[in-house]
Amino acid sequence: MTTDIKKYDFKPGLSQEFEIIDIGELYKNFKDTLTTTHRTGFYHILWFQKGNPTHLVDFNPVKIKPNTLLFLNKDTVQRFDNKTKFEAKAFIFTDSFFCKTETDTKFLRNNILFNDLFSVSQIQIENNKKLFAVLLQQMTNELQNVRDNSQADILKNLLHNFLLYSEREKRKQNFVEIKKDANLDYVMLFKDLLEINYKTQKQVNYYAKEMLISEKRLNHATSKIFGKTPKEIIDDRIMLEAKRILAHTNESVKEICFYLGFEEPTNFIKYFKKHSTIRPTEFREKNTLA
Repeated sequence: MTTDIKKYDFKPGLSQEFEIIDIGELYKNFKDTLTTTHRTGFYHILWFQKGNPTHLVDFNPVKIKPNTLLFLNKDTVQRFDNKTKFEAKAFIFTDSFFCKTETDTKFLRNNILFNDLFSVSQIQIENNKKLFAVLLQQMTNELQNVRDNSQADILKNLLHNFLLYSEREKRKQNFVEIKKDANLDYVMLFKDLLEINYKTQKQVNYYAKEMLISEKRLNHATSKIFGKTPKEIIDDRIMLEAKRILAHTNESVKEICFYLGFEEPTNFIKYFKKHSTIRPTEFREKNTLA
């Protein structure tokens, strides 16, 4: 595909794969980039400090209030507001920056902020903004220091604390905790595998075999956590990507069909209509954002 949704990787040459950015400053030179649909290969924490913009995350318009923290996992498709004035900071970082140990990887992978299974993850910090402001200032100060052998660990530990305080706040704000058990472990592994393979592997038995469990056991896990079968979750992921490309690019239905692993455009059109009741071209006409 030639005009797929633009993806940005972490810019090379920085001393750490961690950065704090003033969005207002970024708007001065890159407003068109920010307000065009894009995805990034790194994590975002967006602190909207002033204003009431609407941040588009996939097809979810997120209404923002002042002092909202928004947490976006890597590869999330997003678009900043191009009409409303606001002030915001962005904390961006990569797996390689944060995940120094298996414990770090597990923390990030299972973190309720970046892995809210039911909605776009956000919290209000109006009552605790001083605490978060102190952590922000500490990280900003450390980034301005000359890099030495301690800097990466200091920044990572400060970010870890920021995330821990954020988790605490999220649990206070009507968050429904999912019981941490084998079902959740299987679901998270299934989602990881699906994210890698959904274009080429659309059958439940493939994922069950990769996970070394039966299809019945996988079905039990997804039904408990999501109230959906594994096949429904696979279909949801394929449809999400199809809708993303239809709405945000000018790719033809034929190109999208082959990109998503369908052998014939007719098969893709039937599949799309089955899961959305309308044809791909009709969806594009109603939702075009390219």
